[in-house]
Amino acid sequence: MKQTIHTVGYEISQVLANVEEAQAKNFSKAIGKAKRIFVSGEGRSGLMGKAFAMRLMHGGYNVFVTGETITPSIEKDDLLVAISGSGSTSALYQYATKAKEAGATVALVTTNPQSKIAEISEVTLVVPAATKKRLPEEPDTIQPLGNQFDQSVHLLLDAIIIYTIDQGEQSSHEQMANRHANLE
Repeated sequence: MKQTIHTVGYEISQVLANVEEAQAKNFSKAIGKAKRIFVSGEGRSGLMGKAFAMRLMHGGYNVFVTGETITPSIEKDDLLVAISGSGSTSALYQYATKAKEAGATVALVTTNPQSKIAEISEVTLVVPAATKKRLPEEPDTIQPLGNQFDQSVHLLLDAIIIYTIDQGEQSSHEQMANRHANLE
């Protein structure tokens, strides 16, 4: 068991070490400039997106998750964050297209910088992890399906939020704690 835990941790640290810092900083800038942030992903990428949206809310950002009943229309100066390992998820491509038509910025979190969604995104954050497709350019992993991508996305986006908040001095720990759900 300890060896499996060690291997998973090592794999994730290797993925994160290979993220391009300039892309992460560009992603951070897009968050900081956005009037409102809309987060979207399907399946487990969607779950990582919801965790990201929650952290953004704690940080004081005006954030929504696509598909929820209270999500408003996206507009100019908003940011759509699409999370897709393949970068070609049909629903996310449609959302990205609509967001661009509305004048919003599109930021993609993916393993594939040549994907359909990447082609129309202003910001692309490449997570060099394995997906369920196990393409030749993806790293080896002991983890099944897209676990390596999902876990790396979660940690990377958390790190970007921490960096973004630190840059803008937008929220203290106390302020973030006060925004935490109290209907528990």
